[in-house]
Amino acid sequence: MSEIEDKRVQKAYETLLNSYAHSVHRKKFDIIDRAFRFANEAHKGVQRYSGEPYILHPLAVALIVSKEIGLGSTSISAALLHDVVEDTDYTIEDVKKLFGEKIAQLVEGLTKISGGNFSKKVSIQAENMRRLLLTMSSDIRVILVKIADRLHNMRTLSSLPPVKQYKIAGETLYLYAPMAHRLGLFSIKTELEDLSFRHEYPEEYKQIEQQLEASAQNREKIYEQFTAPLKKVLTQLGYYYKIQGRTKSVYSIWNKMQAKKVNFSDIYDIFAVRIIFEPRNDQAVKKQCWDIYSIITDFYQLRPDRLRDWVSHPKANGYQSLHLTVMGPDGQWIEVQIRSFQMDEIAERGFAAHWKYKEQVGNAASHQNELDLWLGKIQAILQSPTPNAMDFLDTIKLNLYNDEIFVFTPKGEIKTLPQGSTALDFAYEIHSDIGHYCIGAKVNHKLVPISYELVSGDQVEILTSDFQQPKEEWFNFVTTATAKTKIESAIKKRKKSQIQVGEELLNKYFTSFSIEVTIRVLDKLCAFYGYSKKELLFYALAEKQIKLPENPYSILKDKTNSFFFHYVKQALSTVLPLQEISNSSENSLKKIDPKVTYVLNEEEFQQNFITKSCCNPIPGDEVFGFICDDGRLEVHKRLCKKTLVFKTRFGNRLISCNWAGHKISSFLATVELKGIDRIGILSDIIQIITHNLVMSIHKISLAAKDGIFGGTIEVFTHNVDDINTLSTKLQKIKGIENVVRVDN
Repeated sequence: MSEIEDKRVQKAYETLLNSYAHSVHRKKFDIIDRAFRFANEAHKGVQRYSGEPYILHPLAVALIVSKEIGLGSTSISAALLHDVVEDTDYTIEDVKKLFGEKIAQLVEGLTKISGGNFSKKVSIQAENMRRLLLTMSSDIRVILVKIADRLHNMRTLSSLPPVKQYKIAGETLYLYAPMAHRLGLFSIKTELEDLSFRHEYPEEYKQIEQQLEASAQNREKIYEQFTAPLKKVLTQLGYYYKIQGRTKSVYSIWNKMQAKKVNFSDIYDIFAVRIIFEPRNDQAVKKQCWDIYSIITDFYQLRPDRLRDWVSHPKANGYQSLHLTVMGPDGQWIEVQIRSFQMDEIAERGFAAHWKYKEQVGNAASHQNELDLWLGKIQAILQSPTPNAMDFLDTIKLNLYNDEIFVFTPKGEIKTLPQGSTALDFAYEIHSDIGHYCIGAKVNHKLVPISYELVSGDQVEILTSDFQQPKEEWFNFVTTATAKTKIESAIKKRKKSQIQVGEELLNKYFTSFSIEVTIRVLDKLCAFYGYSKKELLFYALAEKQIKLPENPYSILKDKTNSFFFHYVKQALSTVLPLQEISNSSENSLKKIDPKVTYVLNEEEFQQNFITKSCCNPIPGDEVFGFICDDGRLEVHKRLCKKTLVFKTRFGNRLISCNWAGHKISSFLATVELKGIDRIGILSDIIQIITHNLVMSIHKISLAAKDGIFGGTIEVFTHNVDDINTLSTKLQKIKGIENVVRVDN
C-alpha cells in the first residue's frame, strides 16, 4: 500500500472512530481497533474493481452501520470483518477466538448469505435470501449490516462492468430496498431505490433530476409562503421545533409517473412539509401532534381522504407520524407530516433507533413486539414445504413494501394487514383452521365473499363451515405471504392424501379383474387419460375427475387410437431434463460474449435477435438481452414484467445491448388514446397515421361512453422516434387529451 493510500485508509478509520465517539453507545474502542487492524492485515494488498485498497470497503460499511443506522461496537466490528472469512484464509473459529461469540455469529451469518455452493436447479439469489432470513430471525443485526454492505456497493457501482451494474441494481430494487423499508430504514431505502434507478435508467433519472432542479426555486417560494404563518404561531405557543421541506425522490416520482401514466408536471405531491417537535412533559405526545394539526387546519383547507394517523397505530416497521394534506397558498395540495424528534429518528433509522429508547418501555416494547411478529411470520414461511426457490422469494417480497391497514375482530382487537388484504387473508391471520374452513365474512355486519378487499377501520367476523376446504383458486383471493403459504401447505397435504386414496381405488379395481398393477399397466392408463405421472392419475381418480371403464382390456391393448396419448408422448419426449438445459445454455453462452455490448442489427432482412410479445421492444428503447437455450438472443425492454425473474434466476445469461440503425424491419407498437368524443375524430386519427406518417395500422380498438372516448392503436413502426412523432401529432388533434405508448 502506497503512502497516499495508507493516509486515505487512516483518515477513513478516524472518521469511523469520530462517528462512534458521538454515538449513544458505551464506548468500546478497543474491540473496534482490534477488528480494524485484523481486517486491514487480512485484506493487505487486495484492491477493489475501482483500484482502491479493499479495506476501504469494510471501513465504509462500518461507518454506515455506525452513523446512518446507529448500531454499536459489536455491529461495527462485524462490518469491519464481514469479508474476512469469505475472501481470506481466516476461519470463523479464528474470528471467534479473537473477538468472541457474538461478533463471530454476525460474521458467520454475513458469510453464509453470500457464500456456498448452489444447485443449478435453484436461484442463487433466492437461496442467499433464504439464508439471510434464517440468520436474521436469530439476530436482526445481520440484515442491518448486510443492507449497509449493499448500500456502499451501490454507491460505488459505477466501477463495475455494465452487465454487473444492471444485475446488482435489479437485485437491490427487488430485495434490499424493500427489506430496508420493512425495517424502517427510510433514508437508506430511498437512496437504494434512487441509486438502482440511476444505473438502470440513466436517461430517465437525469431528465427527472433536471426537472426537479428547474422547479426548485418555485418549491422554495411555496415553502416559505406556506410555513411563514405556521412558524409564527408555533413560536408564540412555545414549541421547540424545526420545519423541513421534503422533495419526493427521483425513483418515487418516476414510479408514480409509470403507475398513473402521467408526465412530471402532473405529479402534484412532489413537495411535502415535515414538522418535527420536542414534546412537552405535561402532555401526551399524541395530543400535541393533534394540537399542531389543529394549527395547520386553522390556516389551510384539509383534504379529509388523505388523513393518515400513524401515531395512534404505528406501521409494522415502527413508523409513527401524523399525515395530512391541505390546500397550499398557490392552490396546490401539500402533504404535511407531524412527528416528534424521537418519531423522526425512528422513521429514518428504523428498528435500530428503538434500542436508543429502550428504557421508554411504552413505545419500544410495542414496536419490538411488531418486529418479533414479523420475524415469526418469516420463520413460518421458511418452514413451508415449497421447494421452488423463486416462489419462496416472491412470497417473502410480497409483504415487504405494502402499506398497512388496521382492521378489528368482533371483540375489538386490532389486526395489522398489508393494503389489499381480503377477508380470507384476515381469516388466516387469526388461525390456520379459521382460514381453511372460511366460507365468507361479515364486514361491518354486512355479508361479503372471501375475496372482499378490506379497508382500515373494518370490523370483520369470519364465517366457517366444516365442509369447506382450501382450493387452488384461493391463491387469487389472498395477498399476504402467511395466507399463501398456509393454503399451499394445506392443498399439498390434501393432494398427498387423495393420491393414496386414488391408488387404493385403482388397485382394488384391477384386483377385481385379476390384473397385476405393473409399471406397464400404469403407463398405459396414464397415456389413455393424458397424465404424465401416475400421481396425477391417482389424484384425478380420487377426485372423480375420471371414471374407469367397465372393461379394462380396451385400455390395455398394445395400440391405442387416442390422439391425446400420442400428443402427450411426443410432448414428454421433447422436454429436456434440467441438467441438459443447463448444459445447453452453458454452450450457448460461449457463442455470445456476455462481457461485450451486443449490437442489435439486421443484414439482408435477417435480424440477429428476436423480440418478445411480453413487452414488444422497438429500436430506441432501453433494452437488455437474454441468451436462450438455443443460443439466440431475446431482446426485452428494461421495464418488461419478466425483468426481475431474469435477474434473479438467470443473471449469467443477461447481456447489455445497443440498437444499430433499423430502416427495413418493422416493429409492433401500441399507443393509448383518451379524449373527448366528437364526429370525425376517428377519421382524423387514421389520416395522421396512414397519410401524414405513412404507417401501417395493425389494429384499432376505440370505444366511447358519455362523451368520453378511449382505446388503443397498434401500428408497425421502425423506431421510437416514429412513435414519438405519432404521439405528438395525435396530441394536436382536437379532442384528444392524452396519448401514451403502452406495452402490448
